[in-house]
Amino acid sequence: MPPSVLSLLLLLLGAAKGNLSRDESQPTTSDETVVAGGTVVLKCQVEDPDDSSLQWSNPAQQTLYFGEKRALRDNRIQLQRSTPNELTISITDVVLADEGEYTCSIFTMPVRTAKALVTVLGIPQKPQIFGHEQPIDEEKIARLTCRSSGSKPAAQLRWKKGNKELKAEGTEVVEDPNGKTFTVSSRVEFRVTKEDNDAEVTCTVDHESLQNSERSTTQKLQVHYKPTAKIEPHPLYPREGEKLQLQCDGQGNPVPQEFLWEKEGSDAPLQLSSDSILIFPFLNKSDSGTYVCTATSSMGSVVAKYNLDVSDLPQLPTPHVHSTPAPPPGPSQPISHASSMATASSFTPAPAQDASPVPSTSSTYHAVIGGVVAVIVFLLLSLLIVLGHYLIRHKAGVCVRHGETVTASQQQSPAEVMCTYLTHEAKGSDDAPDADTAIINAEGGQAGGDDKKEYFI
Repeated sequence: MPPSVLSLLLLLLGAAKGNLSRDESQPTTSDETVVAGGTVVLKCQVEDPDDSSLQWSNPAQQTLYFGEKRALRDNRIQLQRSTPNELTISITDVVLADEGEYTCSIFTMPVRTAKALVTVLGIPQKPQIFGHEQPIDEEKIARLTCRSSGSKPAAQLRWKKGNKELKAEGTEVVEDPNGKTFTVSSRVEFRVTKEDNDAEVTCTVDHESLQNSERSTTQKLQVHYKPTAKIEPHPLYPREGEKLQLQCDGQGNPVPQEFLWEKEGSDAPLQLSSDSILIFPFLNKSDSGTYVCTATSSMGSVVAKYNLDVSDLPQLPTPHVHSTPAPPPGPSQPISHASSMATASSFTPAPAQDASPVPSTSSTYHAVIGGVVAVIVFLLLSLLIVLGHYLIRHKAGVCVRHGETVTASQQQSPAEVMCTYLTHEAKGSDDAPDADTAIINAEGGQAGGDDKKEYFI
């Protein structure tokens, strides 16, 4: 082999050996991403340290650790592992200023280095919603803004009203004064109705630093809308002589604060105050009529009517008969005329049809009882009269007419006959075979017995 060729082979082998030596002595690192406030671990490894020590330096080229020796007094930086082939350190409570390139060096000839890029994520602050501070009138446009600052990189914002997603009208990203984080703003617009009162609007921020969690803010909308009103009587079915309260139930946002009571056909108002109750201490028929309540708030007024029909009959929920059918009232709704006002809730207690008042029923019972008593009395009197007549016709006695002795049943003229009747108490009358003998025994045996004789002329 020629010497020139041999020399060339030796040179190639030496170069290959030198390259292999440099690869084994080259330190290796990896880039790291950490959330602000977290902990980052920096690892540097080398296969052939060539009896040299490893060293970590920060982005400002300040030595953090040289082997196992601390070089920078920062208690957040701690040694995790130190061997001839590895140097691992950790930084706790990472801040945005810790972001940058960290250098791992091995002092061979020549010095070999490796870079590790540390990225610090700025956590977005809890979003804030603006534009809800004042109530919004119904049918107006609500304009809300959501803002979150401190994110790095810039965060994403999204809207929801209840469970419905809202499309943002625009998004704005502004760099914070520190030059590292960003403030993100998002706007949304929509028309509100009375149903949106107390509706929840939510703004949510999405960012990789939140690690699959979300950070959001919820606010309730305040919507002003026109009032509604209905009149409710207490008791539900008033009667004459009772106390009645008419409650004008006003609903709305804001709630009505002024109530005007009037009676149709009357010139003067009955009551104007913040009290929604109209009181009748003692109902009479002159109170019958249609009563009107006007409830007023800052959003307007509404009128409710109530038809009062005072009667001594109990007010039963009998429906009125109209030419056009009306749906029956619900269990919690008052009975109202079919032609109720469009702007008011009306209630008309219907009087019972063909119903007898309570006093008439009681009088009927008394009349029946009186009739029964009268019949019984009549029967008793008739029985007494018949019994008396029977006793009179069967009394024993004799009559003397011009010297003749006749029985009482034979007498014809009371003026011409004198009859003598003896009671059964007369002495000897029980043993007499006939009336004549009884008279004779009585006259002979009882000279002083005049008090036991009865004379009928």
